[in-house]
Amino acid sequence: MRATTIHAPFDMRVEDVPEPMVQLPTDAVVRVLRACICGSDLWAYRGESARQPGQRIGHEFLGIVEEAGSEVAGVRTGDLVVAPFVWSDGVCDYCREGLTTSCVHGGFWGAVGYDGGQGEAVRVPFADGTLVRLPKEAASDDHLLSALLTLSDVMGTGHHAALGAGVRKGATVAVVGDGAVGLCAVLAAKRLGAERIIALGRHETRTDIARRFGATDVVAARGEDAVAAVRELTRGQGAHAVVEAVGTEQSMRTAVDITRDGGAIGFVGVPHGSGTGLDLGTMFDRNIALRGGVAPVRTYIPELLPDILDGTIDPSPVFDLTVDLEGVPDGYKAMDERTALKVMVTNG
Repeated sequence: MRATTIHAPFDMRVEDVPEPMVQLPTDAVVRVLRACICGSDLWAYRGESARQPGQRIGHEFLGIVEEAGSEVAGVRTGDLVVAPFVWSDGVCDYCREGLTTSCVHGGFWGAVGYDGGQGEAVRVPFADGTLVRLPKEAASDDHLLSALLTLSDVMGTGHHAALGAGVRKGATVAVVGDGAVGLCAVLAAKRLGAERIIALGRHETRTDIARRFGATDVVAARGEDAVAAVRELTRGQGAHAVVEAVGTEQSMRTAVDITRDGGAIGFVGVPHGSGTGLDLGTMFDRNIALRGGVAPVRTYIPELLPDILDGTIDPSPVFDLTVDLEGVPDGYKAMDERTALKVMVTNG
């Protein structure tokens, strides 16, 4: 079959690789219908996170179960399923507590020796604990498939950020970052009842989506100018709940500085750079809480799925470029050059 591999910085290839097979009775093989490229994939693409030459890549996909192991009971051949970006057994202590990303038997798609989502098919370990069934009729609805694909990562991650920030009905929320996760955090905040949502971003096409998702205000400045603008919008107090969806020292510093005393920051931007941007003395003095990390999206899918199916939320606008599998290298280039927000990959 064909699958995306990474060989060196900026060297993405679509190559022939062995077809996946059920290796353990708890496995399933999923034929991929839709996948996508994540902003976090760009760290490998740019050489900022290590990969072995020829390693598979991609962690967001949905598709049809092609084969299921003898101990798989939750899904069967022919089911339409979505996979969260981490597989998990569903039964360990962490999974039972909802922290599926810390599963003792879990792992990430594209890890050495495992399939990546940007390919024609994927072997799924612990299929019962990992995969979530979707309505079969969605397979013929391109728009709905796009929305459902966000459940594999960005919609659940945006929701995780909103929960970490303590978004509640009537709250003022600020979102630092205009990538797909930041935009989904805007949508999540609106869903949770936020009264005012301030989106921080400099790209008009993205902030237009933020407004569509529920942002009431947009701040295009950065650094101290952004802090001053948010403070002006909030009577000098800052936002009750702040989402940090970038992961740089500057973005975290901005998040702290625009948080209202007694407020909270939900951070989901993958950290990178030389520092954290955190001043614990400032956070202590102003009673600012910090919560976030890798989103256990498998836990959130059952909650978010009905709202996508009935149209309450529609995260699909985060996809602004679609390629077929052979076009994945061009998709990486487009996202790296910021000519695309998030690239969807279609297989048939």
